Amino acid sequence: MTDWVSQLGELAANGESSVLLTVARVRGSAPREIGAKMIVTATESIGTIGGGQLEYQCVQAACEQLSNTAAARANSVRRFALGSGCGQCCGGVVDILFEFIPESGCNWLTELLQAHRERQPAVIATAMNSGTRKVIITRDGAGDDCPVDVISAAQSILLMKGAAVTSSGFLLEPVVPAGFHIAIFGAGHVGAATVDALSRLDCNIRWIDGRRNIFPAAVPSNVTAIESAEPAREVAAMPEGAYFVVMTHSHPLDLEICDQVLRRDDAAYCGLIGSVSKRRRFERLMMKQGMSESLLENLVCPIGVSGIDGKKPVEIALAVAAEILQTRDRIAAVESRPVSLRLHG
Repeated sequence: MTDWVSQLGELAANGESSVLLTVARVRGSAPREIGAKMIVTATESIGTIGGGQLEYQCVQAACEQLSNTAAARANSVRRFALGSGCGQCCGGVVDILFEFIPESGCNWLTELLQAHRERQPAVIATAMNSGTRKVIITRDGAGDDCPVDVISAAQSILLMKGAAVTSSGFLLEPVVPAGFHIAIFGAGHVGAATVDALSRLDCNIRWIDGRRNIFPAAVPSNVTAIESAEPAREVAAMPEGAYFVVMTHSHPLDLEICDQVLRRDDAAYCGLIGSVSKRRRFERLMMKQGMSESLLENLVCPIGVSGIDGKKPVEIALAVAAEILQTRDRIAAVESRPVSLRLHG
């Protein structure tokens, strides 16, 4: 997730200090992976590092760090034995990095926010044994005070799209703009519930509707609400491999949007809300307009994982979100296989 970058920036902009908690090392079984984060302020906790007693103890320690004098707010790494120390069945050992972020922010956060705004991939390199000093590394390199081997390892992570690791005494964490792009057409009750469910993921959502004043006053930071007189034109604005969810108030508009999505022939998912009879009607109409059967096979209708029959907006939304995640993970599994297996598997 990259939301924590924006959230820290907002806290600093509002003059509010916080403590950033990061899973820095994991040995054995643990509830979260290296790089998992949460933010603790004087009034709330944002995100999670795994829940349970581990998180409870960490939040307590972070609150103490916030309430202490400046001299007692030094960054630190604390080790937690999940079995003996936290009573958690996973039983591994986790190192948690505690970093105080003052109300005025800090240099590394300013640099990271700039890269984030420019959608420039970066790696945060934290020196675990040197006062948790941080360096921001991009594809162009880093400052002169960062070891060459650390820069090389960080740039390799960016090139290979790797996960957070520890290397040469540094915690290396990639902060990469989300490549998971979703377009949701329709801002009715089901559309709003679907946006609410999917916006909690590390993704970018374009939420589109042609009706005036249909969107809520505020939307999540990874959602762009678009009021367009011609919603179907927004199909072309999405990148290759995007996910499309069509659930407008108008069947003719649904048909126009689905037609344009399918003709692109590069969508990861084209889901249409409706029944089997709606799908058959749309298939007949699109075939009359010259749509091939092979492209029509890419239309998902009805939408949502099987076995969930509820019709409430939140039930539909969760079923659709689950289906999109299944599709995303299935595509990722295929892309991670060697080329020879992809061709013959």
